[in-house]
Amino acid sequence: MTQETATLAGGCFWGMEDILRKLPGVLSTKVGYAGGTTANPTYLTVKKGDTGHAESMQLTFDPGKVSYAEILNLFFKMHDPTTVDRQGNDLGSQYRSAIFFHTEEQKKTAEEMKAKVDQTGKWKRPIVTQIVPYTQFHSAEDYHQDYLVKNPGGYTCHYVRD
Repeated sequence: MTQETATLAGGCFWGMEDILRKLPGVLSTKVGYAGGTTANPTYLTVKKGDTGHAESMQLTFDPGKVSYAEILNLFFKMHDPTTVDRQGNDLGSQYRSAIFFHTEEQKKTAEEMKAKVDQTGKWKRPIVTQIVPYTQFHSAEDYHQDYLVKNPGGYTCHYVRD
């Protein structure tokens, strides 16, 4: 079986993970930190907003069952990609909207999807999602992994929009 990896940021990682894990073809998920320069980030350092990292999630998927474009389509529906450094009650660069592409093909797909979503007019403001090269992913602490499974009804600002 072929497997691919997607790394995405769109606000608090708990809600993103909870929605994307349910997508058929997603094999595994983990939450963590991506896009920054601080070595060995932790929740306590990232939440200050000065590490450059974004709360992110990484998923492994079977491209024979779900395409990268389908994952991005859901990504753009489950958070507000028009707000800079904000999702719900969460403020700061660590909550920015970003796609960390692993390959040039992912970059092309991400750029196409971003433009397509922008052109639909469903969002009243321009899409501000960053499309940047993947560099490194640091897993978050264990208590963040599968958080909404362990804590049903816990905080999330994510839901799927039409």
